[in-house]
Amino acid sequence: MKNFHHVDYCPVRDILSRLSSKWAMLILITLNANGTMRFNDIQKSIGDISQRMLAVTLRTLEYDGLVGRKVYPEVPPRVEYNLTERGQGLIPYLEGLIGWAITNMPQILDERAKKEMIV
Repeated sequence: MKNFHHVDYCPVRDILSRLSSKWAMLILITLNANGTMRFNDIQKSIGDISQRMLAVTLRTLEYDGLVGRKVYPEVPPRVEYNLTERGQGLIPYLEGLIGWAITNMPQILDERAKKEMIV
């Protein structure tokens, strides 16, 4: 039997907890689709993310080396975000998950609707 008990370091728990946040995958896919973007453009592209959550999630993705951040010495400062090589390496896996979600979402919604009728 394989187990996944937390012992010192568990890559499954660590990496998936970062990527499974509500916003991380959307930010990564947005940067992949649009290339280098400024903060406000990312927020407009996603739509319903708050400035605070976007800032926190970008900081986390940058900390993990998935997103690069470049500050230009201008007044006011211009900041741009892009996928790093590591972030780009993750995209095929996210696209697979997105494809699966798109393919299966109608059936999942049907199942949810059936369960709601029973309750």
